[in-house]
Amino acid sequence: MLKVESIPAFQDNYIWAIHDGHSAAIVDPGEAAPVARFLAERGLALGAIVITHHHGDHQGGVADLLAAHPEGPDGAPVPVVGPAGERIGHRTQAVREGDTVTLRHPAAAFRVIDVPGHTAGHVAYAGDLPGAGPVVFCGDTLFASGCGRLFEGTPAQMLASLDKLAALPGDTRVYCAHEYTRSNVRFAQAVEPANADLAAWAARVDALREAGTPTVPTTVAHERAVNPFLRSREPQVRRAVAAQGADTSTDAAAFGALRGWKDNFR
Repeated sequence: MLKVESIPAFQDNYIWAIHDGHSAAIVDPGEAAPVARFLAERGLALGAIVITHHHGDHQGGVADLLAAHPEGPDGAPVPVVGPAGERIGHRTQAVREGDTVTLRHPAAAFRVIDVPGHTAGHVAYAGDLPGAGPVVFCGDTLFASGCGRLFEGTPAQMLASLDKLAALPGDTRVYCAHEYTRSNVRFAQAVEPANADLAAWAARVDALREAGTPTVPTTVAHERAVNPFLRSREPQVRRAVAAQGADTSTDAAAFGALRGWKDNFR
């Protein structure tokens, strides 16, 4: 049976730990110190490191973690899995869409999904974990009520990437890498002020954050209902984008205008 726990890092990052009570796979360790504390407090061995994309706040802690844990539970070097299309330090397995990642410590398997847009080679990892159910670790592609900025990709690429994630089963838990939900919800309500699901979610987010509780993971079904970037083809979203004076003649143009609106939203 596996458990997924968040490890807060920096100002608003989440590093994810997948563990069986004995060993842990760490997803996107941007810094080593909070991971080291987490492993020590729970008496866990480092079994694997999994990276979604090349940004420093997602892989900056890899070297220090490997220095502190040169061997995994089986005495072999700790594997580092990362996207084939990006420069990932200490990577031992380069992956792309269609590949399967099989971890031994803890025992878990994921299929790799190419999700370019935020970065050119960004990947996500989807799987069905014993005890945790269907999950996707999506880095900075899909956020709770939002999506990542387009640093290296195009609107068409990001739209296609989000379509892939939206097509996952509705009960898939979405493990994104940042606590951006409150600001994302503010923007989503500017886009869809009459969305009742979104209004209820906004109240829930406020309560969670006031209590110091993470707003993630959410689910794919939830994101389909409240996330404007998964809803960019909905007539009411398209009208809101057009009202900003933007080109909505194609799905990609409308999505790009929506993302641009968010980039400048205050």
